[in-house]
Amino acid sequence: MNLLGPISEIMTKAPFTLTPSATIGDAAKIFDKHKVHHIPIAIDNTLLGIVSMSDYLFFRRGFLDDRDDEKIENIRMNNYEVSYIMTKGIATMNSDERINIALEIFKENLFHAIPVVDKGELVGIITTHDIIINLAKDNEAYAEYD
Repeated sequence: MNLLGPISEIMTKAPFTLTPSATIGDAAKIFDKHKVHHIPIAIDNTLLGIVSMSDYLFFRRGFLDDRDDEKIENIRMNNYEVSYIMTKGIATMNSDERINIALEIFKENLFHAIPVVDKGELVGIITTHDIIINLAKDNEAYAEYD
């Protein structure tokens, strides 16, 4: 993987998204079914925020293990909107920015996903997982200009 290549080469294109009015239960379904850890929140491809698996798990903590509380959990999961737990004002990148820039951002910050926005529209997401998968495929990382 050429670390000076654009993130468009390795990003996840057309990620699963939700609108701010979707329920936290909707987010849970995406996390469970698709095994992703970040869901961009957008309206008409305009990015408004992101919900991470950590945000979701933090919301879920504190539930009791009693069977009677399962009803309360279902009510809570389906009555709170993802806007309640989403992170706003997040860092973004353009699809033509270099992979090594994403690596620097991941190294300096405490998050593991960066939405990719071109001309104001969400076009993808780059995650630490995308980078690891591509490094494992290539078995090599290098930095050279073409």
